[in-house]
Amino acid sequence: MASVNDIRLDGRLALITGASSGFGAHFARVFVAAGARVALGARRKNLVDALAEELGPAALPLELNVEDESSIIKAFDAAEEHFGAAVDTVIANAGRASGARATDIEGSEARSTIDVNLTGAFFTAREGARRMIKAGSRETRRGRIVLIGSITARQTRSLDSLYASSKAAIAHLGRNLAREWSRQGINVNVVQPGHVDTGFHGTWLETEPGKAFVNAFDRKRLVPIEAVDPIVKYLASDDSEFMTGSIIDMDDGQSL
Repeated sequence: MASVNDIRLDGRLALITGASSGFGAHFARVFVAAGARVALGARRKNLVDALAEELGPAALPLELNVEDESSIIKAFDAAEEHFGAAVDTVIANAGRASGARATDIEGSEARSTIDVNLTGAFFTAREGARRMIKAGSRETRRGRIVLIGSITARQTRSLDSLYASSKAAIAHLGRNLAREWSRQGINVNVVQPGHVDTGFHGTWLETEPGKAFVNAFDRKRLVPIEAVDPIVKYLASDDSEFMTGSIIDMDDGQSL
């Protein structure tokens, strides 16, 4: 039996949001190495330009703001025009954290957090599904959508109320979309990583409070970003035909 690490994504066209850094940039490298063509969507165009230069002709950099529905549609249009194929794989990864006490979060920050983490993911998945259905996913059964959630969806902690709530909503959104599109040949799954060293925390993990935070985990470590590769690659592949509506925790037991 072939290893999950041997899974190929040849022939797939994936659109990844939040591709300028962290998980998004990492998944882009993994997908291209596995044979996929990738549209790199992010607000920071200069960063996806640099990433596309690194990855070569299999990657297309796109300015994409998931808070703007029209920006999402334009990104899908550009990807399909450039590669001459329909997007059949979506990784809805863009996210932002509030990082403040609930009493200190201003209205604009609250709206932006929900717009990026939840509404943006919905718009991205919805546009992807529209393209997949139009391209015949009901017959091919090759539509794949992966929503990147967070283990904070299962936790309660100060400073995370809005972010964690938005990620809990992502988990439920994924299951609902999976049911709605199950007969359209589109699989929707949610991956909930734990605390991973992606740069998302900035330099905070190097501070004494940051070190204490990590030491509070039973295994006293962060999840290496590469640990998430096999499951995301599997969910994007033809091999995952019979897996939809799943919520997968990848947190090294941090939530226990």
